[in-house]
Amino acid sequence: MRGASASHYARALADAVMSPDSDLDPHKAIDQLHACERLLSSSKDLQLVLVSPIISKAEKFNIVRQLAGQLGLHPTIRNFLLLVASHRRTAEFRRMVRQFEQIVDERLRLTAIEVSSRRALTTAQKGEIERVLVDKLGKAIEVRYKIDSSLLGGIRACIASKEYDATIRGGLERLRDQLAANL
Repeated sequence: MRGASASHYARALADAVMSPDSDLDPHKAIDQLHACERLLSSSKDLQLVLVSPIISKAEKFNIVRQLAGQLGLHPTIRNFLLLVASHRRTAEFRRMVRQFEQIVDERLRLTAIEVSSRRALTTAQKGEIERVLVDKLGKAIEVRYKIDSSLLGGIRACIASKEYDATIRGGLERLRDQLAANL
């Protein structure tokens, strides 16, 4: 049931953000939701306060308004956070954000790609990766870059349920498999 609830909230937010009269760019909304997500995950006390039935809605609203002001949240995102907190659904916030990202990508007809690397990539490297991906896929893409310190080097691209591994470890594993198959 949790997934259905998160999806419901995400669709409602996507409808608000992507309505013709909205002044909030969907990508800016995603950035702000990630900021909220980082804040929520960084403080167990905040999580407990927002789900506690002992804390009044008015107190929760004051806390959320203060946090929204500090984070510079758009009123739509602030109101979404207030709604989530008032219904004590902050434990599902991460799932809501992921669902929202998927809905935005679908509505914008973008293919979401997550590219992981050991270190931050240069602008030139990102441009080359994106050029190759657009050529291979033949569609508009949105790339989210992520640092993964467990990688030895190279990059890994995740597109929907497919993973393209161009890491050193992946290459070594493929070489090991080829050697084992030839023995």
